[in-house]
Amino acid sequence: MTVKENLETIQQDIERACQRVQRDVNSVKIIAVTKYVSDERALEAIDAGIAHIGENRVEEGNRKWQVLEGKGTWHFIGTLQSRKVKEMIEKFDYIHSLDRLSLAKEIQKRATKKVKCFVQVNVSGEETKHGIAATEVIDFIKTVEQYSLIEVVGLMTMAPYVEEPEETRQYFQRLKQVQKDVQALRLSFAPCTELSMGMSNDYQIAVEEGATFIRLGTSLVGKEI
Repeated sequence: MTVKENLETIQQDIERACQRVQRDVNSVKIIAVTKYVSDERALEAIDAGIAHIGENRVEEGNRKWQVLEGKGTWHFIGTLQSRKVKEMIEKFDYIHSLDRLSLAKEIQKRATKKVKCFVQVNVSGEETKHGIAATEVIDFIKTVEQYSLIEVVGLMTMAPYVEEPEETRQYFQRLKQVQKDVQALRLSFAPCTELSMGMSNDYQIAVEEGATFIRLGTSLVGKEI
């Protein structure tokens, strides 16, 4: 299947999910996760009209950024080591994995303009997943205020991989509630208007529960490499 054909199917799914909960379909943005595919497939995604590209490794992301000539909006969606910040900060528009103050400090040190960040939340409590516990998010965000070049635009989570996508709903609902709690504080540096949640196996559930960015790899661009 071409990326364009996959995209058409996904857009139909998103439209139906939005209709079920009376959402504006335009409030959902698709990130093409290109970490497992060739440069040609990544270019195909851009040509199909995908505006957002997601990579989770600094070296590979920088290389693809060069190949694609910086086209699109770039999202760093993987665990980010503090020492790697200086290598990626000028190329990526969003960082989806802010989960510790040492990383915030390094972003502040290396950035030349305000950086849009998602705080990564470990909603499920799985030890294998990165992120801050849901109960600690507000305290963490308040401490980020000291870093003037960081804007907390939203929250990100990864639901457990399960056979039945419906089982992920509780995790997306929990992240939505944390978002509401943050928004109630009306922090100028943390508008928290975005929710990055939902992947190929559960994006329809995520959309129903308020996702504004969904991160799609296999269902959209495949898994070639």
